[in-house]
Amino acid sequence: MKRQVLAGIALAAAGALALVGCSSAEKPANSGDDAKFTIGINQFVQHGALDAATAGFKKAFEDADIDVTFEEKNANGEQATAVTIAQGFASKKPDLVLAVATPSAQASAQALADVPVLFTAVTDAEEAKLVETNAKPGGNVTGTSDLAPIDKQLELIQRIVPDAKSVGIVYASGEVNSQVQVDTAIEAAKPLGIEIVSKTVTTPNDIQQATESLGDVDAIYVPTDNMVVAGIAALVQVAEAKQIPVIGAESGTVEGGAVATVGIDYFKLGYQTGEMAIRVLKDGEDPAEMSVEVAKEHAYVVNPGAAERMGVELPKSILDQADIVE
Repeated sequence: MKRQVLAGIALAAAGALALVGCSSAEKPANSGDDAKFTIGINQFVQHGALDAATAGFKKAFEDADIDVTFEEKNANGEQATAVTIAQGFASKKPDLVLAVATPSAQASAQALADVPVLFTAVTDAEEAKLVETNAKPGGNVTGTSDLAPIDKQLELIQRIVPDAKSVGIVYASGEVNSQVQVDTAIEAAKPLGIEIVSKTVTTPNDIQQATESLGDVDAIYVPTDNMVVAGIAALVQVAEAKQIPVIGAESGTVEGGAVATVGIDYFKLGYQTGEMAIRVLKDGEDPAEMSVEVAKEHAYVVNPGAAERMGVELPKSILDQADIVE
C-alpha cells in the first residue's frame, strides 16, 4: 500500500538572543468551543515531504472540527522570501503560525515575538537556535522534529548492500538541519566500518555534479535536506547510471526514486504538530513549556523498480514488512 507520506541558515547572534528573550504567547481570547482561528503557514519549499506535513497539520484541525482559516505561503526555497512571509504574518498577527522546515522556522521565530509559532520538519531545534532546549523551549516557539533514525538507515544500507564500506551524502551547505544529520551519520557509521563521503551544494543545479563527484561509493544516503529532496531526480539519474543504490531518510525520497528507507511519515508528523497547535489555541497551553516532540513511529518503505534500476535486490525480510511504492 502506498503511504501518504513523504522529508537554513543559522541565525545571527542578536537574533538568537532576541528569541530567548521572547515572552510566551498568551492564551487566545477566542478559545471557546465556537472559536474561529486564523493560522499562517510559512512553508519553505514545495516537495512531497513538506506538502504531506502541511496536509497532516490541516487534517488535525479538520478532525477536531475546529473552524480555522489557513493562509498558506511558500518561499520556493528562498530564505529571503521566507523572511518576507514571516514579516507579513507579523504585521497581520494571526492566532498562530506554522513554519514548515528549518529556514522558514528560523525566519518565523525571528519575526514573530508575540504569536505562537509551531514548526515541523525541523531536525534539531536547539542547533537551529529556535528554542532554549528541546525539553523546555522557553519562548513562543515549539513543534516537531523530523530527526531520522540514521543508525537504522545505515544498517538498512548494509542489509541491502552487505559489503558496503563507503556511503556518499550530498547536502545543502546552507541548511543547519543537514549538517546535523551528516555529523550524526559520521558517528553512526564508525562502528559499522563505513566511511562517509560528503559533498555540499548551494543551488539545485549543483546536485548532479556533486553526486558524480562522490566517486565510486557503495551507496548514497539522502538526508532530509530540502534542496536535495526537491531536486532528487538529478541525484537518482546519476545513481542509476553508476548502479549505486540510494537510501532515503524519508518516504517521499523513495517515491522520488530512492530504493528504500526506514523513516518518518510526514503526514503523521504534521498531524502531530496540528494536535500541539490545537492544545495551544483551544487549551491555552504555553509553547515555552511544550517540549519539542519527535515522530512516534517509523516504517519501511521500498521501491522495487528503483532497486532494479540501481542493480540491487531487496531482501525478502524487508519486502515482507515494507510499504511498496512505484
